[in-house]
Amino acid sequence: MNQTANINEQLRDIKPLLEIPDSSYYIYWGLIDFAILLVAAVVFFVAKKLWDNRKINLAKGYLEAMKKIDWKETKKSAYEATHYARLLATDERRKELFSQLEPLLEQYKYKKEADAVDQDTLNKFNLYVQVADESV
Repeated sequence: MNQTANINEQLRDIKPLLEIPDSSYYIYWGLIDFAILLVAAVVFFVAKKLWDNRKINLAKGYLEAMKKIDWKETKKSAYEATHYARLLATDERRKELFSQLEPLLEQYKYKKEADAVDQDTLNKFNLYVQVADESV
């Protein structure tokens, strides 16, 4: 009996297991969230860079189309010049030149038979193309 009392006494001295705080679950999901955020940021900046390059390429295409305008068909050429010039008018200088060029082109658009393009209109058009070429 003495031995059983001694074992009971020894068992009373054993402390229960301590609970160790475990935050690995939150660290795991925090790292997953950070990785997703990082991948999303990289995708965003790559897409933005590609989009900006696409805009530049479109502007170069519009400029090339303007350079290829044949002024023999006056009415069609006036429509094309207005269309591409409007698309290229993105900064203040080109907007101002477009506002000067557009009324000159308007006189050739709405006639059944348009006259040949006068020199003043061609000069304004060539100036617009030159300015657009410098900035694109």
